[in-house]
Amino acid sequence: MISDAEAFEYLKLELKETVLSHPIIKRNRYLWWFSQTLDLTKEDLIILTKEFSVFSNQFIVAQLHKTLNANSLEQMHDAKEILVNELGVLFTNETVNNSTFRFKAAHFEWLVHFASKLGLEFNDIGKRKHGSPSTLFYCDELIRIYGSPDFNTAAGASFAVENWANAGFWQQLMDGIENFNEYNTEGITLPLNFFSFHDKLEAQHAQHTWDELRDLHDNEPEFDKDKFIAAGMEMLDGVNAFWNGLNQDRIARYWKESRGG
Repeated sequence: MISDAEAFEYLKLELKETVLSHPIIKRNRYLWWFSQTLDLTKEDLIILTKEFSVFSNQFIVAQLHKTLNANSLEQMHDAKEILVNELGVLFTNETVNNSTFRFKAAHFEWLVHFASKLGLEFNDIGKRKHGSPSTLFYCDELIRIYGSPDFNTAAGASFAVENWANAGFWQQLMDGIENFNEYNTEGITLPLNFFSFHDKLEAQHAQHTWDELRDLHDNEPEFDKDKFIAAGMEMLDGVNAFWNGLNQDRIARYWKESRGG
């Protein structure tokens, strides 16, 4: 009979072969293009900003569900920290406890400022009506899977989302925006603070999901690794839908423009 430590090592290997090898982690076609091209247009950035703002704003709904459906007081505290930080409570020494709320620290307000440099106003972004079907599918999958009342499902989705976010996509966004700032001919300079903040934060979040997994594996009698992995894969399918929607849109626009449409 294998020990708990050996069983956890087998689980880590299984996760590396499944969730951590999901296509959206291994190769995001849209972000590969976005980070490499020197020909990003204002329209490209407007479309990305609108879709990303819908996901970012609707994530608050999913995080509230995750808070309400927490399996323990400790998990609720963890979920609340992410929720209130999204809303504008600052992290101080890696916690929001006894910290300060500021309207301007809300993540969506950072996006409002970013969008303003592209000529977009508050009512041009963030609401469901601004999202494409693929973006809204992703938002709804976050609520359904990430915010699930089943702790195996919710934990699997968290693990998947945070490890995907820690795999480099924030840096790819920054690379593309930096290229746009350098090469666009309209004199537009877009701020990077929203993206750089999240890039620095993700390693902490990803490590937390590994710690949570170890605790569930060792201490939760009803932990179901198959349900955990299935939820992670399904959550990443939702992530994939979001980025594929953006990729299909940019390809369609390219062909339309190349044909003089």
